[in-house]
Amino acid sequence: MSAGAPALLAVAKRRGDRGRMDAARPEAISPTAHYTGYVWARNGLSDPQLATAKGRLLYEALRPAMLLSGALGGPTLESYLLARHRALDVLLERAISEAGVTQVLELACGLSPRGWRFARRYGSRLTYIEADLPAMAALKRRTLKRMGSLGAHHFVADVDVLRAGGPGSIPGLLGRLRAEEGLAVIVEGLVGYLETEALLGMWRTLARSMSAFGAAVYLSDLQLGGGAGQSVALFRALLSVFVGGRVALHHFHDAAEAERALREAGFTEASVVPAPALISPRQARVAAGASLAHVASARVGDRRA
Repeated sequence: MSAGAPALLAVAKRRGDRGRMDAARPEAISPTAHYTGYVWARNGLSDPQLATAKGRLLYEALRPAMLLSGALGGPTLESYLLARHRALDVLLERAISEAGVTQVLELACGLSPRGWRFARRYGSRLTYIEADLPAMAALKRRTLKRMGSLGAHHFVADVDVLRAGGPGSIPGLLGRLRAEEGLAVIVEGLVGYLETEALLGMWRTLARSMSAFGAAVYLSDLQLGGGAGQSVALFRALLSVFVGGRVALHHFHDAAEAERALREAGFTEASVVPAPALISPRQARVAAGASLAHVASARVGDRRA
């Protein structure tokens, strides 16, 4: 973490620690959904309709802190977000081309453009479900409808990742898909908001539900180690200024610990790698933040994935 980051983190915590936000079930759309949506749009990865005025406001509000971090040799959130997003894209592309995945469920989709881009690219060859809590899902559904992206193979569903079963749960959503076809479940940005037990519980639920499929792969970002955790904590503490509460942060010490946790949750194979290892050197060199991003790939069932 940069020399100036501890002071910025302390200031943000003092301003934002007015109550603990239960980020797994927020009453309103998470500010990070707006922030990341704007970052992806301004970097050409998204349609401008998926960027919001609130996202731009948050981006501009955080810009001074990010500029200071960069000037002091520290990471920037923009490079971190872009690296993890692009790395997850690579892993999903591989799952589709090499493992026969024809169905994708993106949990906590927010304003991510991935579903829109993959639906355009693969058409009827791929069924892409975007899922989030009701308020976010409704916004995403309206936006994608305006963009003309929704249809039989691309739609948005309501989900609570902590719900054990029934409508609006992970098992409920996966039960609507074809078990004989390959499945990918992708999660970006959610893990850091879940406490350890909630995260492990979600992994156990996913491993059980995904085991019904012939081939299934789970893809996610992860935060590893003290340096990465502090940098991302700085970002989320700054965001807490806008939501009036402190968001949770979870990260593993190293890749081996994360891989072990995934296997203990029920996945048969697990791998955690730095995001820059999957993307082009040009994309990875943008700033120090890219090196903080890690992505996980875990499998159940068929080992082709």
